Amino acid sequence: MAPPITRLSADAALANLDQFDTIIDVRSPAEFADDHIPGAINLPVLDDQQRAKIGTIYKQINPFTAKRAGAALVAQNIATHLQTRLQDKDRNWRPLIYCWRGGQRSGAMAQIFTNIGWHSHVIEGGYKSYRRHVLDCLDHLPGQLSLMIVSGQTGTAKTHILRAASIKGAQIIDLEQLACHRGSLLGSEPGHPQPTQRYFESQLCLALKQCDPAQTILVEAESNKIGNIHVPPALWAAMRNAPTIRVTAPIDARVNFLQRDYAHMVSNPDLIMPLLSKLRHRHSAKQLAAWNEMIDRKDWPDFIKSLLATHYDPSYQRSGSIRRARETGIVAATTLGADDIDRLADAIMTKSISIGNDRPAATPVKTDL
Repeated sequence: MAPPITRLSADAALANLDQFDTIIDVRSPAEFADDHIPGAINLPVLDDQQRAKIGTIYKQINPFTAKRAGAALVAQNIATHLQTRLQDKDRNWRPLIYCWRGGQRSGAMAQIFTNIGWHSHVIEGGYKSYRRHVLDCLDHLPGQLSLMIVSGQTGTAKTHILRAASIKGAQIIDLEQLACHRGSLLGSEPGHPQPTQRYFESQLCLALKQCDPAQTILVEAESNKIGNIHVPPALWAAMRNAPTIRVTAPIDARVNFLQRDYAHMVSNPDLIMPLLSKLRHRHSAKQLAAWNEMIDRKDWPDFIKSLLATHYDPSYQRSGSIRRARETGIVAATTLGADDIDRLADAIMTKSISIGNDRPAATPVKTDL
Protein backbone atom coordinates (compact mmCIF):
# COMPACT_ATOMS: atom_id res chain seq x y z
CA MET A 1 0.00 0.00 0.00
CA ALA A 2 1.27 3.47 -0.90
CA PRO A 3 2.11 5.73 2.05
CA PRO A 4 -0.39 8.53 2.66
CA ILE A 5 0.02 12.16 1.65
CA THR A 6 0.12 14.16 4.88
CA ARG A 7 -1.14 17.73 4.80
CA LEU A 8 0.27 20.10 7.41
CA SER A 9 -0.48 23.68 8.35
CA ALA A 10 2.34 26.12 7.66
CA ASP A 11 2.88 26.57 11.41
CA ALA A 12 3.17 22.82 11.98
CA ALA A 13 5.47 22.29 9.01
CA LEU A 14 7.78 25.18 9.89
CA ALA A 15 8.00 24.05 13.50
CA ASN A 16 9.27 20.64 12.36
CA LEU A 17 11.47 21.34 9.33
CA ASP A 18 14.22 19.13 10.72
CA GLN A 19 11.96 16.11 10.17
CA PHE A 20 12.14 16.52 6.38
CA ASP A 21 15.05 15.64 4.13
CA THR A 22 14.17 18.15 1.39
CA ILE A 23 11.85 21.15 1.15
CA ILE A 24 10.53 21.38 -2.40
CA ASP A 25 8.98 24.51 -3.88
CA VAL A 26 7.16 23.41 -7.06
CA ARG A 27 6.23 26.93 -8.18
CA SER A 28 7.77 28.55 -11.24
CA PRO A 29 11.35 29.92 -11.10
CA ALA A 30 10.07 33.52 -11.04
CA GLU A 31 7.82 32.80 -8.07
CA PHE A 32 10.69 31.03 -6.29
CA ALA A 33 13.10 33.92 -6.96
CA ASP A 34 10.68 36.41 -5.41
CA ASP A 35 10.47 34.46 -2.15
CA HIS A 36 10.60 30.94 -0.74
CA ILE A 37 11.14 29.07 2.49
CA PRO A 38 14.86 29.41 3.31
CA GLY A 39 16.60 26.15 2.47
CA ALA A 40 13.99 25.07 -0.10
CA ILE A 41 14.97 23.90 -3.58
CA ASN A 42 13.01 24.76 -6.71
CA LEU A 43 11.62 21.83 -8.70
CA PRO A 44 8.97 23.56 -10.79
CA VAL A 45 6.16 21.48 -12.22
CA LEU A 46 5.54 24.34 -14.67
CA ASP A 47 8.22 26.82 -15.69
CA ASP A 48 7.48 30.52 -16.20
CA GLN A 49 6.63 30.23 -19.89
CA GLN A 50 4.52 27.09 -19.41
CA ARG A 51 2.60 28.67 -16.54
CA ALA A 52 1.82 31.73 -18.66
CA LYS A 53 0.76 29.54 -21.60
CA ILE A 54 -1.61 27.44 -19.48
CA GLY A 55 -3.09 30.58 -17.97
CA THR A 56 -3.78 31.97 -21.42
CA ILE A 57 -5.50 28.73 -22.52
CA TYR A 58 -7.60 28.80 -19.34
CA LYS A 59 -8.84 32.33 -20.06
CA GLN A 60 -9.12 32.27 -23.85
CA ILE A 61 -10.32 28.69 -24.51
CA ASN A 62 -11.68 26.85 -21.45
CA PRO A 63 -10.57 25.37 -18.11
CA PHE A 64 -10.76 21.74 -19.31
CA THR A 65 -8.36 22.28 -22.20
CA ALA A 66 -6.00 24.19 -19.91
CA LYS A 67 -6.02 21.43 -17.27
CA ARG A 68 -5.38 18.72 -19.87
CA ALA A 69 -2.46 20.61 -21.41
CA GLY A 70 -1.14 21.51 -17.95
CA ALA A 71 -1.31 17.92 -16.73
CA ALA A 72 0.84 16.77 -19.63
CA LEU A 73 3.48 19.40 -18.90
CA VAL A 74 3.41 18.70 -15.17
CA ALA A 75 3.94 14.98 -15.79
CA GLN A 76 6.86 15.67 -18.13
CA ASN A 77 8.52 18.06 -15.68
CA ILE A 78 8.13 15.76 -12.68
CA ALA A 79 9.57 12.92 -14.77
CA THR A 80 12.59 15.10 -15.54
CA HIS A 81 13.12 15.85 -11.85
CA LEU A 82 12.90 12.14 -11.00
CA GLN A 83 15.51 11.34 -13.64
CA THR A 84 17.90 14.11 -12.56
CA ARG A 85 17.92 15.82 -9.14
CA LEU A 86 15.89 13.12 -7.39
CA GLN A 87 17.40 10.03 -8.97
CA ASP A 88 19.53 9.13 -5.93
CA LYS A 89 16.83 9.44 -3.24
CA ASP A 90 16.25 6.21 -1.32
CA ARG A 91 12.95 4.77 -0.15
CA ASN A 92 13.15 6.51 3.25
CA TRP A 93 13.48 10.02 1.79
CA ARG A 94 10.91 12.42 3.31
CA PRO A 95 10.04 15.52 1.23
CA LEU A 96 7.97 18.55 2.23
CA ILE A 97 6.22 20.07 -0.79
CA TYR A 98 4.43 23.34 -1.35
CA CYS A 99 3.07 25.44 -4.22
CA TRP A 100 1.13 28.71 -4.33
CA ARG A 101 -2.00 27.65 -2.47
CA GLY A 102 -1.26 24.02 -1.60
CA GLY A 103 -3.44 22.67 -4.39
CA GLN A 104 -2.91 21.18 -7.81
CA ARG A 105 0.81 21.66 -8.40
CA SER A 106 2.02 20.36 -5.04
CA GLY A 107 -0.71 17.71 -5.03
CA ALA A 108 0.40 16.40 -8.43
CA MET A 109 3.98 15.94 -7.30
CA ALA A 110 2.95 14.44 -3.94
CA GLN A 111 0.67 11.90 -5.66
CA ILE A 112 3.45 10.65 -7.90
CA PHE A 113 5.84 10.52 -4.95
CA THR A 114 3.42 8.49 -2.84
CA ASN A 115 2.88 6.09 -5.75
CA ILE A 116 6.63 5.54 -5.80
CA GLY A 117 6.59 4.85 -2.05
CA TRP A 118 7.84 8.12 -0.57
CA HIS A 119 5.95 9.53 2.41
CA SER A 120 5.20 13.06 1.20
CA HIS A 121 4.03 16.04 3.23
CA VAL A 122 2.28 19.04 1.69
CA ILE A 123 1.87 22.48 3.26
CA GLU A 124 -1.86 23.22 3.43
CA GLY A 125 -2.45 26.61 1.87
CA GLY A 126 1.00 26.60 0.22
CA TYR A 127 3.16 29.68 -0.07
CA LYS A 128 0.26 32.00 0.79
CA SER A 129 -0.10 30.29 4.16
CA TYR A 130 3.68 30.45 4.68
CA ARG A 131 3.70 34.16 3.82
CA ARG A 132 1.01 34.87 6.42
CA HIS A 133 3.18 33.01 8.93
CA VAL A 134 6.17 35.26 8.11
CA LEU A 135 4.14 38.47 8.37
CA ASP A 136 2.70 37.34 11.69
CA CYS A 137 6.20 36.56 12.94
CA LEU A 138 7.50 39.99 11.91
CA ASP A 139 4.53 41.74 13.49
CA HIS A 140 4.75 40.04 16.87
CA LEU A 141 8.17 38.54 17.52
CA PRO A 142 10.40 41.69 17.67
CA GLY A 143 8.48 43.02 20.68
CA GLN A 144 9.09 39.77 22.56
CA LEU A 145 12.89 39.90 22.23
CA SER A 146 15.52 41.80 24.24
CA LEU A 147 17.42 43.89 21.71
CA MET A 148 20.60 45.87 22.30
CA ILE A 149 21.62 48.35 19.61
CA VAL A 150 25.27 48.91 18.72
CA SER A 151 25.64 52.41 17.30
CA GLY A 152 28.53 54.58 16.18
CA GLN A 153 29.68 56.82 13.39
CA THR A 154 30.47 55.42 9.96
CA GLY A 155 33.78 53.61 10.00
CA THR A 156 33.70 52.40 13.61
CA ALA A 157 33.62 48.74 12.46
CA LYS A 158 30.23 48.01 14.05
CA THR A 159 29.44 45.11 11.70
CA HIS A 160 32.86 43.52 12.28
CA ILE A 161 32.50 43.92 16.05
CA LEU A 162 29.09 42.23 15.99
CA ARG A 163 30.36 39.35 13.89
CA ALA A 164 33.31 38.92 16.26
CA ALA A 165 30.83 38.85 19.14
CA SER A 166 28.80 36.22 17.31
CA ILE A 167 31.85 33.97 17.01
CA LYS A 168 32.26 34.34 20.77
CA GLY A 169 28.69 33.15 21.36
CA ALA A 170 26.66 36.36 21.37
CA GLN A 171 23.28 36.45 19.67
CA ILE A 172 23.17 38.91 16.79
CA ILE A 173 20.78 39.83 14.01
CA ASP A 174 22.99 40.81 11.06
CA LEU A 175 20.62 42.98 9.03
CA GLU A 176 23.32 44.02 6.58
CA GLN A 177 24.17 40.43 5.78
CA LEU A 178 20.50 39.55 5.30
CA ALA A 179 19.99 42.61 3.07
CA CYS A 180 23.30 42.08 1.23
CA HIS A 181 24.11 45.76 1.67
CA ARG A 182 26.27 47.78 4.06
CA GLY A 183 23.52 50.28 4.72
CA SER A 184 25.28 53.34 3.30
CA LEU A 185 25.45 55.18 -0.01
CA LEU A 186 28.51 53.13 -1.03
CA GLY A 187 27.17 49.99 0.61
CA SER A 188 26.18 47.83 -2.36
CA GLU A 189 28.07 44.54 -2.70
CA PRO A 190 29.45 44.15 -6.25
CA GLY A 191 28.29 40.92 -7.84
CA HIS A 192 25.83 40.26 -5.02
CA PRO A 193 22.40 41.77 -5.70
CA GLN A 194 20.08 42.46 -2.83
CA PRO A 195 17.32 39.93 -2.17
CA THR A 196 13.72 40.82 -2.82
CA GLN A 197 11.89 42.44 0.08
CA ARG A 198 9.86 39.26 0.64
CA TYR A 199 12.88 36.97 0.74
CA PHE A 200 14.68 39.35 3.11
CA GLU A 201 11.65 39.09 5.37
CA SER A 202 11.68 35.29 5.14
CA GLN A 203 15.33 35.17 6.21
CA LEU A 204 14.73 37.75 8.95
CA CYS A 205 11.79 35.76 10.31
CA LEU A 206 13.98 32.65 10.48
CA ALA A 207 16.80 34.58 12.20
CA LEU A 208 14.42 36.02 14.81
CA LYS A 209 12.86 32.63 15.55
CA GLN A 210 16.30 31.11 16.12
CA CYS A 211 17.08 33.62 18.89
CA ASP A 212 16.74 32.76 22.56
CA PRO A 213 14.35 35.40 23.99
CA ALA A 214 15.95 35.00 27.42
CA GLN A 215 19.25 36.37 26.09
CA THR A 216 20.15 39.81 24.73
CA ILE A 217 20.31 40.13 20.96
CA LEU A 218 22.81 42.57 19.47
CA VAL A 219 21.71 44.54 16.40
CA GLU A 220 23.62 47.23 14.54
CA ALA A 221 21.97 50.64 14.41
CA GLU A 222 20.45 51.11 10.95
CA SER A 223 18.03 53.43 9.25
CA ASN A 224 14.69 51.89 8.37
CA LYS A 225 15.99 51.28 4.84
CA ILE A 226 19.10 49.25 3.94
CA GLY A 227 19.77 49.85 0.27
CA ASN A 228 16.44 48.94 -1.33
CA ILE A 229 15.28 46.84 1.63
CA HIS A 230 12.88 48.17 4.27
CA VAL A 231 13.19 47.04 7.89
CA PRO A 232 9.74 45.77 8.98
CA PRO A 233 7.89 48.32 11.14
CA ALA A 234 7.67 46.21 14.32
CA LEU A 235 11.41 45.47 14.29
CA TRP A 236 12.21 49.11 13.52
CA ALA A 237 10.06 50.22 16.47
CA ALA A 238 11.75 47.68 18.75
CA MET A 239 15.17 48.92 17.63
CA ARG A 240 14.25 52.55 18.31
CA ASN A 241 13.08 51.64 21.83
CA ALA A 242 16.05 49.42 22.69
CA PRO A 243 19.04 50.50 24.82
CA THR A 244 22.14 51.49 22.88
CA ILE A 245 25.87 50.98 23.25
CA ARG A 246 27.94 53.44 21.22
CA VAL A 247 31.32 52.72 19.64
CA THR A 248 33.75 55.62 19.31
CA ALA A 249 37.03 55.69 17.39
CA PRO A 250 39.73 58.22 16.42
CA ILE A 251 39.27 59.69 12.96
CA ASP A 252 42.53 58.22 11.62
CA ALA A 253 41.52 54.74 12.79
CA ARG A 254 38.16 55.15 11.04
CA VAL A 255 39.80 56.31 7.81
CA ASN A 256 42.27 53.40 7.80
CA PHE A 257 39.52 50.91 8.57
CA LEU A 258 37.26 52.20 5.77
CA GLN A 259 40.11 52.09 3.27
CA ARG A 260 40.60 48.41 4.15
CA ASP A 261 36.91 47.57 4.36
CA TYR A 262 36.07 49.20 1.03
CA ALA A 263 39.07 47.79 -0.82
CA HIS A 264 36.73 46.74 -3.64
CA MET A 265 35.91 50.42 -4.20
CA VAL A 266 39.53 51.54 -3.87
CA SER A 267 40.57 49.03 -6.53
CA ASN A 268 37.67 50.06 -8.79
CA PRO A 269 37.38 53.85 -8.36
CA ASP A 270 35.04 54.18 -11.35
CA LEU A 271 32.33 52.70 -9.12
CA ILE A 272 32.39 55.62 -6.70
CA MET A 273 31.33 58.81 -8.50
CA PRO A 274 28.14 57.37 -10.03
CA LEU A 275 27.05 56.64 -6.46
CA LEU A 276 28.16 60.01 -5.11
CA SER A 277 26.26 61.76 -7.90
CA LYS A 278 23.08 60.79 -6.02
CA LEU A 279 24.08 63.43 -3.45
CA ARG A 280 23.61 66.38 -5.83
CA HIS A 281 20.53 67.48 -3.90
CA ARG A 282 22.56 67.66 -0.65
CA HIS A 283 26.02 68.81 -1.69
CA SER A 284 27.27 71.46 -4.08
CA ALA A 285 28.77 70.85 -7.49
CA LYS A 286 32.01 72.25 -6.05
CA GLN A 287 32.07 69.60 -3.33
CA LEU A 288 31.32 66.79 -5.78
CA ALA A 289 34.10 68.06 -8.05
CA ALA A 290 36.52 68.12 -5.11
CA TRP A 291 35.68 64.51 -4.27
CA ASN A 292 36.08 63.53 -7.91
CA GLU A 293 39.53 65.14 -7.99
CA MET A 294 40.62 63.23 -4.87
CA ILE A 295 39.41 59.98 -6.43
CA ASP A 296 41.27 60.72 -9.68
CA ARG A 297 44.55 61.19 -7.85
CA LYS A 298 43.72 58.24 -5.53
CA ASP A 299 44.12 60.34 -2.42
CA TRP A 300 42.07 57.91 -0.37
CA PRO A 301 42.82 59.20 3.15
CA ASP A 302 41.81 62.77 2.28
CA PHE A 303 38.78 61.58 0.28
CA ILE A 304 37.49 59.36 3.08
CA LYS A 305 38.15 62.02 5.73
CA SER A 306 36.30 64.64 3.65
CA LEU A 307 33.36 62.32 2.98
CA LEU A 308 33.06 61.56 6.69
CA ALA A 309 33.32 65.17 7.78
CA THR A 310 31.01 66.58 5.10
CA HIS A 311 28.39 63.88 4.68
CA TYR A 312 28.38 60.90 7.03
CA ASP A 313 29.14 62.49 10.39
CA PRO A 314 26.59 65.31 10.01
CA SER A 315 23.97 62.73 8.96
CA TYR A 316 24.77 60.63 12.02
CA GLN A 317 24.50 63.68 14.27
CA ARG A 318 21.12 64.67 12.84
CA SER A 319 19.65 61.21 13.31
CA GLY A 320 21.01 60.57 16.78
CA SER A 321 18.66 62.32 19.24
CA ILE A 322 16.47 59.29 20.04
CA ARG A 323 19.46 56.96 20.02
CA ARG A 324 21.42 59.15 22.45
CA ALA A 325 18.45 59.32 24.82
CA ARG A 326 18.63 55.51 25.23
CA GLU A 327 22.41 55.30 25.35
CA THR A 328 23.57 53.07 28.18
CA GLY A 329 27.28 52.76 27.53
CA ILE A 330 30.25 53.67 25.34
CA VAL A 331 33.16 51.53 24.19
CA ALA A 332 36.20 53.30 22.80
CA ALA A 333 38.26 51.87 19.96
CA THR A 334 41.93 52.60 19.46
CA THR A 335 43.14 51.21 16.12
CA LEU A 336 40.17 49.17 14.81
CA GLY A 337 42.62 46.44 13.90
CA ALA A 338 41.74 42.78 14.42
CA ASP A 339 42.85 42.69 18.07
CA ASP A 340 41.02 45.92 18.84
CA ILE A 341 37.81 44.64 17.24
CA ASP A 342 38.11 41.47 19.32
CA ARG A 343 38.51 43.55 22.48
CA LEU A 344 35.51 45.71 21.57
CA ALA A 345 33.39 42.62 21.01
CA ASP A 346 34.26 41.39 24.52
CA ALA A 347 33.47 44.79 26.00
CA ILE A 348 30.09 45.02 24.29
CA MET A 349 29.17 41.49 25.32
CA THR A 350 30.03 42.29 28.96
CA LYS A 351 27.97 45.49 28.89
CA SER A 352 25.03 43.82 27.16
CA ILE A 353 24.94 41.06 29.78
CA SER A 354 25.03 43.61 32.59
CA ILE A 355 22.28 45.74 31.05
CA GLY A 356 20.25 42.68 30.11
CA ASN A 357 20.29 41.46 33.71
CA ASP A 358 18.73 44.76 34.80
CA ARG A 359 15.80 44.48 32.38
CA PRO A 360 12.51 42.67 32.98
CA ALA A 361 12.30 39.17 31.54
CA ALA A 362 11.15 39.06 27.91
CA THR A 363 7.70 37.78 27.07
CA PRO A 364 7.96 34.06 26.17
CA VAL A 365 7.92 33.45 22.44
CA LYS A 366 5.15 31.26 21.06
CA THR A 367 6.68 28.26 19.38
CA ASP A 368 3.98 28.15 16.70
CA LEU A 369 4.76 31.60 15.32
